Amino acid sequence: MSRKRHIHEVEDLDDRPLLQVEDLKTHFRTDHGLVRSVDGVSFTLERGRTLGIVGESGSGKSVLSQSIMGLLPRQGVVHEGRVRFGDVELSSASTAELRGLWGAQMSIIFQDPTTALNPVVRIGRQLTESLRYHLAMSRFDARETAIALLRSVGLPEPEHRLRWFPHQFSGGMQQRIVIAVAIACGPKLLLADEPTTGLDVTVSAQILDLINRLQQERYMSMILVTHDLSVVTGRTDDVLVMYAGKIVERAPTATLFRDMRMPYTEALLRSAPRLASPSHTRLQAIPGSPPNPAALPLGCRFAARCPYAQPRCTAEEPPMRDAESLNHQFACWYPVGTPEGRRALEENRARGPAAVFPGTA
Repeated sequence: MSRKRHIHEVEDLDDRPLLQVEDLKTHFRTDHGLVRSVDGVSFTLERGRTLGIVGESGSGKSVLSQSIMGLLPRQGVVHEGRVRFGDVELSSASTAELRGLWGAQMSIIFQDPTTALNPVVRIGRQLTESLRYHLAMSRFDARETAIALLRSVGLPEPEHRLRWFPHQFSGGMQQRIVIAVAIACGPKLLLADEPTTGLDVTVSAQILDLINRLQQERYMSMILVTHDLSVVTGRTDDVLVMYAGKIVERAPTATLFRDMRMPYTEALLRSAPRLASPSHTRLQAIPGSPPNPAALPLGCRFAARCPYAQPRCTAEEPPMRDAESLNHQFACWYPVGTPEGRRALEENRARGPAAVFPGTA
């Protein structure tokens, strides 16, 4: 069957990564100044691998995903840096060219299925329109493929449910439909942006396991965006930790959990609930709030909340540097688990609650 293409099909070049992001910046012009949501992010993603991007709300994760996809408006937004997908320069592609890639070569699973799905269009049409647009399928073939897709994501009675509207499904079922729409044309890159928001724990685990299985079966590259470090365990190959628009730590997933260096990463892990903890155990929240992206502080952006922070942290921004482990980098003057980090922590604890740095109490 001939395939309709609006931009040449993305080709993997030599041994180069499928996705290359270089010094990406996304700033928004507002009445309160320039909001630096993504502020110089670089990484690569190889074919078939899964990258986790972790951070609190407001750290820039979702804006990063939308910037990679080219979904943000051009007016009022400052775009800098380079995004290369296979042999295509996404950062310089027109909207028409990107439209030929969306769904066919790269797809995104949004965090809220109720807004991702059109409430007045039947599910069947929302599944088949991309198949007919990108793959030039006949109406019959598109319908049969849509049924197979719904069955693959675990939706019962798919033939009957094609005629249903989104509101007739539960939240978990809606998210399964969104996943089916995203993988319909066999994209090479899948971005999952907080795909389990608003779902209960059991359904969330099912959705994450489903995405992971489909990614492995189809050999897609995937970026899994989440605020929960526990979500990336066992589901990603590598992890980027973002804070205030920047990457503050990156490592293979196993290395990050075994040998984390950035205090923010440690704080994220400690704030997660644990099954082994007694009932009603108080969660260890990270003190304070993330900085205003329109008025970012000097030095380390986490310093005001960091239990390791010293005067140097508020004066000099720490560069990314290599850890002892392979492919592990972090940005911190007083890293977790190092002699200088232990000394800084002990000094701050000795100061007590009246310490200069709010996070040291």
